[in-house]
Amino acid sequence: MSLIIDPWAFPPPARSFPQDGGHATIVLAGGCFWCTEAVYTELAGVLGVRPGYAGDSAATADYKTVCTGRTNHAEVIEVTYNPAVIDLGRILQLFFSIAHDPTEKDRQGGDVGRQYRSAIFYANEAEHRFAADYIAQIEGASLFKRPIATTLEPLTQFHAAEPEHHDYARRNPHSPYIAAVSAPKVAKLRKGLGHLLKPTR
Repeated sequence: MSLIIDPWAFPPPARSFPQDGGHATIVLAGGCFWCTEAVYTELAGVLGVRPGYAGDSAATADYKTVCTGRTNHAEVIEVTYNPAVIDLGRILQLFFSIAHDPTEKDRQGGDVGRQYRSAIFYANEAEHRFAADYIAQIEGASLFKRPIATTLEPLTQFHAAEPEHHDYARRNPHSPYIAAVSAPKVAKLRKGLGHLLKPTR
C-alpha cells in the first residue's frame, strides 16, 4: 500500500455523518470481497457483512461472469452496522487505511480487472457528499504517494454473491490466497485497533 503514515494514525473524516439509531448499510468495493469481508466482520457494531456484486444488472451478477472483467460489476461487500457503536466515518477510515489500497485503479495487488476497482456505492446524496468530502480531505493531507482512485457510484442494486463466498476467509484460513492477502489486513487491524473489535468469547 502506498500509504505514507501509519494506518493507526490515519485521520477520520473532519465531520461526522448524521445518522439516527437503528441499522444502516454501506456498499464498498475494495478488491476481492473475501478480504474486505474478513476485515469488517471483526468490528464491534458491524451486524453483518455480505459479499456480492454491484454496478451492473442481475443477469451478469454471478462469480464466473464477473471474473471475466467484461461486466461493469465490482466485487463488493454490504456492511450492515449500528451507527451508535460504529459510524460511517470510522467505516470509511478503515476502508482507506487498512481494508484495501485506494490508489490502485482497476486492481488490488495481483487481482487485475475492473471488477476489483476501488469504489463506494452510495445510496443517497448525503452519503455521496460525505464520501467525496473525505476523499478531498485525504488528498489534501497527502496521505498517499499516489492519487486516490476510488470512484463514487450510485447504488442501483446489490446482488448477493453465491453462498460459497460468504465468510470465506474464516472457513478457509489455510488457503494460500487468504494467508497472503486477507490475513495480513486482519492482523494489522488487530494489532493497532483492538479497541474497535468485537469482544472475544
